[in-house]
Formats: sequence, structure tokens, C-alpha cells
Amino acid sequence: MKPLNVFVSLITKDNDFQMEQAASVQAAASRLGARLQIVYADNDAVGQSQQIFKAIQDSSQRPDVILVEPVGTGMSQAATAAVSAGIGWGVINREVDYTAQLRRNAKAPVFSVGTDQVAVGKIQSAQFARFLKEGGAVLYIEGPAAGGVARARSLGMSSALPGNITVKPLKGDWTEQSGYHITKSFLSMSTSRQLNVRVIGCQNDAMAIGARRAFEEESDPQARRAWLSLPFTGCDGVPKTGQEWVRRGLLKATVVTPPTMGLALEIMVKFIQSGGQPPEHTFSEPHSYPALEELGVGVTAGV
Repeated sequence: MKPLNVFVSLITKDNDFQMEQAASVQAAASRLGARLQIVYADNDAVGQSQQIFKAIQDSSQRPDVILVEPVGTGMSQAATAAVSAGIGWGVINREVDYTAQLRRNAKAPVFSVGTDQVAVGKIQSAQFARFLKEGGAVLYIEGPAAGGVARARSLGMSSALPGNITVKPLKGDWTEQSGYHITKSFLSMSTSRQLNVRVIGCQNDAMAIGARRAFEEESDPQARRAWLSLPFTGCDGVPKTGQEWVRRGLLKATVVTPPTMGLALEIMVKFIQSGGQPPEHTFSEPHSYPALEELGVGVTAGV
């Protein structure tokens, strides 16, 4: 059997989890003898769609497999075009409603792989509760509204949040720079010190580190010390970044979401070789790092 040509579309290079996704699929491709092309959408949903359609329409180098982590929507039009061309389609970390229909006549596997993002939000909420036994406010930096991941994490977080904890939401785009800039804007507001903020919670580790960098630049030494004394938390928990930042004390906790792109390629190759369709949806399970019972309890001073 000739090596499979695999086209992988990721959201951005400016995010540690996306780079972990790339590493996981590169390792899987090496094990499985697949030829791999990885492209990045630079957080541009339209550009991502154009990249994928270009790959589908290139008859000389058309891929056998497309694995995509969408920037915006679930990319149903691109999925339909890929399946019509006989290309295997795997959508990563996005809930979509079209796979069942496409699988009926597909010549190659069609499925989704992801993490239970609502569970990620619930775990982060449980972390907040550990820190805020007496209540208080969380400065909460979310991912972009266009993505289902951010919405699901927010839903899970709010559904499990104790009643004595309030949330001040801000919007980032999964990058460290966005966490930095949105926090600088927050600090420029006259009300920033009147919210009883006691935890800095972010929907990924990169934005949490960006937020911390902004607080490190606070001009008032007393305010800077107060901000930096608060627990900073994130999500994704990549071993060399998020987990390492926890070990170094830059973050207090993270939620580990195992990379799923390599798993998606393994599923794809297995069912191309054996025939038939894999399970329509496969989920990996997140967990707190450190474990919830290991987290320090109580934050007594707000800002």
C-alpha cells in the first residue's frame, strides 16, 4: 500500500497546544509511514477554508486524508467537498452535526475526535472553588466566540460555579499576545481594582502567561505585588509549557487536554486499511494539574 498523503490544518503557530497537536500528528505519521503536510490558518477562518479547498482541487497532489481543527465553524462545505472527492475527513476539537449524513456514502472514514470541553470548564470551575472558599471574582479570559471550544468551556465553567464566585469575562484569541493586550486594556480601566478579583482564570495557558506578563508591567509596585500574588490558571496543560509553568510557580493550575491530532491520524489509517467507518465521535478526557485535592485552598486578599 502506498503511503497516505495527509493534509493537516491547524489554527495558529502562536499557541503551545497547537504546536503540541502538530508534534503528535508528526509522531503518528512517522510511525504509520504517512506523508504529512501541515498548514496553519493564522486564526483566519476564511483563509483556512481556502487552504483546504485548494488542497482538494489540486488533482496532482490531492491528499488521501484531511484532518482539520477549525478556526470558526465546523467547515461543512469543505467536508462535503472532501468526501465527494473520496478523501478521508477528520474534524478535531469541534462538535459538528454533519458527519452522520456524510458517512452514509463516504468512500473513506469520516469522524470527529475531541476533548470534552464542557468537562474542561467544569474542572476549571472546581479549581476556582478550591481557591475561593470565601467567594470573590475571577478575571476570566476566554477564547474567540467563533469557536465552539471557548463556548463549551465557558458553559462548563458557569454551570459548576459556586454562587459566591462572580466572573469578569474578557475575550482573547488563544495567543499569549492576546492575553497580554486584553489584560493591559483591563488594567487601564478605573474600575479594575474595584472588582475584588482573586483569581486570574484563562481558557488556555498561553493567554494566562500573557496576562501575567501584563500584570508584571503594572507601574504601582504595591498593586503589582497584589496582582502577582493571585492564582493564575489556564487550560491545555502541555508538558513543556503549561505543566512546566505550574511547576515553576508562574501558574497555579491548568487543565490537561491531551493532544488529539495524532489519535485522529491513527484512527484514520486503521479504518482506511480495514475498511468501514470508525465511531462517529471519539473523546479524550481532561484532568486537573495538579489534582484538585493537591491544590492549596483559600485566597484571602483581593485586588
